[in-house]
Amino acid sequence: MKIRHTEVLIIGSGIAGLMVAELLSMDKNVTIFTKSKMENSNSALAQGGIASVTTEDDHWSNHFFDTIRAGDFHNVEAVTELLIREGTEMVQRLIDLGVPFDRHADGRLALCKEGAHSHNRILHSGGDATGRAIIETLIERVKQSAEIFENEMAVDLLVAEGKCFGAWSLDENRAEVITFADHIILATGGAGKLYSITSNDASITGDGIAMAYRAGAVLSDLEFMQFHPTMLAVNGRGFGLISEAVRGEGAILVDEAGTPIMKGIHAMEDLAPRDIVSRAIYERIRKNDDVYLDVSMISHFEERFPTITKTCRRNGVDPQQGILPVQPGAHFLMGGVQTNRNGQTSIEGLYAIGEVANTGVHGANRLASNSLLEGIVFANRTAATIKSSKWRSVPSRYEERFLSKKVPHLPSVKEIQQTMDVHVGIVRSGPELSKAVDWFETYRSGNEYQGAITHETVVRWNMMTAGWLMASSAMMRTESRGGHFREDYPVRNDKQWKQKRIKRGREWDEPITDQKRSAAIFS
Repeated sequence: MKIRHTEVLIIGSGIAGLMVAELLSMDKNVTIFTKSKMENSNSALAQGGIASVTTEDDHWSNHFFDTIRAGDFHNVEAVTELLIREGTEMVQRLIDLGVPFDRHADGRLALCKEGAHSHNRILHSGGDATGRAIIETLIERVKQSAEIFENEMAVDLLVAEGKCFGAWSLDENRAEVITFADHIILATGGAGKLYSITSNDASITGDGIAMAYRAGAVLSDLEFMQFHPTMLAVNGRGFGLISEAVRGEGAILVDEAGTPIMKGIHAMEDLAPRDIVSRAIYERIRKNDDVYLDVSMISHFEERFPTITKTCRRNGVDPQQGILPVQPGAHFLMGGVQTNRNGQTSIEGLYAIGEVANTGVHGANRLASNSLLEGIVFANRTAATIKSSKWRSVPSRYEERFLSKKVPHLPSVKEIQQTMDVHVGIVRSGPELSKAVDWFETYRSGNEYQGAITHETVVRWNMMTAGWLMASSAMMRTESRGGHFREDYPVRNDKQWKQKRIKRGREWDEPITDQKRSAAIFS
C-alpha cells in the first residue's frame, strides 16, 4: 500500500476545491484528488453565472431577501447574510485572477436576471459558459502549485478518537493509497447522478455524503433536492441544461398549443423559484402533455447562448425554430455535511465546502446562481481557518469505516436511479418513500462478499448510502417546503417544521427504525 503525506488534502476539483487550493497553496502543501479529470465537475457545467451585488441600484439586502424567499424561509439567516456580503469581494477576486466575465462595449459588466431575483445581478462569461471560464482560470493557477492526482477515487476517511487525519483511496491503477493530512477538505459536489435525468456531471454520485456519514459526521437537510425546470428533453431523456438565464432574457414555458403554463401559478410566472416551476412542468408531463420553452423573442439567441445552441443541435433540436422541448432534472442538493461558517464539520480536521456541505445558505431551495458564489465564499473562509490553525499530531491507529472488504451485493446504477426517479422524485408521498427506504435497506443488510474493491463498487455503495439517507430524510419531513414536496402533506407547516432540520449521524440511525421514520432528529 502506498503512503503519502501532505498538509492539506482536497477531495474534489469543482470551484470550491480549486478556490481553496488557490488560497492555500502558497502557504501549505496542498494535494488534490479527483475521481475523474480536473475539468469534470458541476462547476464546469454551470451556464447561468454567479450572483453578486455589483451596482449602485442593487443592495446586499435585496439579494439576501431574494435568497431567503427562494429558500422557503429555511435558510440560516446569519450565514446567508455573510454569503451575500462577502460574495461581492470574492467575485472581485475572480475578476482580479483573470476570469473573463462578459462586458458591455463601455466596459461595464454585462449583468442579467434569473429566476426569483429582483435585480439584474448575474455575471456571466462566454454567454452561457461561466463555470467553464472560472474553472479553466483556476486550474491554470492551481496546477502550478498543488499536487494533483486525477482518476483517484477516495474510498474512505481516516478517523480516530473523533478526529480526521487522512483518506484511503484507489489510484488510477486501482492500487490502495493512504494519504495522511493535517486538514482534509471534502469538495465532492452533490448527488445528482442518483437520478436518471440530471444536469450533473457523471462523477457526481454522492461520494462525499457517504464518506462523511461512514466517518461519523453530522449531515442535515438531505431531503431537499432541487430539480431544475428546463433540461433539454428528447424522447423522454435529458440532454443538458437550458440555463435559467434564457428565461431571464424573456423566454416562456408553453404547452403544445403555445399557451403559457406559468400564468396564474406564481406572481413571477416563468421566473418563479425553481421548485415551483419544476412542479408545474412535472404536472403537465404527468398528464402526457409536452412542455416547451419558447425562445422566439430572444434576438441573436445563438450568440448569447452558444453552449445551449451546440447542445440542441447535437441532439437534433434547431434553436432557430424558436421552440425547445424541456423537462425537469435533478440539479442541486441543498443538504449535505453540516458545517459552521468556516467550513468545519462535526469531526475535527474535516471540512466540507461547496455542494457537499450544508452551510444553511440555500434553505430548502437554492436561488439561481448562488452555488458558484457559495463555493468561493466558503473556500475563502475555510482557507483562513486552516491558515490560523495549530499543527495536529497524527494518531497511530485509525478506523476503516468503509464496509469495504465486506461490501453487500449491490444493485446496478440504473436500478438505483430508477428507485430514486419513481419514489424520491419531484413529487413524493409516504407510501412511495417507504418503498424506497425498504428497498435500500434490503441491500444494506444483505449478504456480503469478499470481492476486490473497485472504483465502480465504491460508486454504487456511495449511491446506495446517499439514496437511503435522502429517501429516509424525506420520509421524516411531514410537510412540503422548497424542493421537498409531498402529496400527502402538500402545504408548508411552519408551526411544526419552521427552521427545524433533520440531522443524520451514523451512530443515531443505522439502521433506521420505524420510530425514527416518524420522529425526526431536530436541531
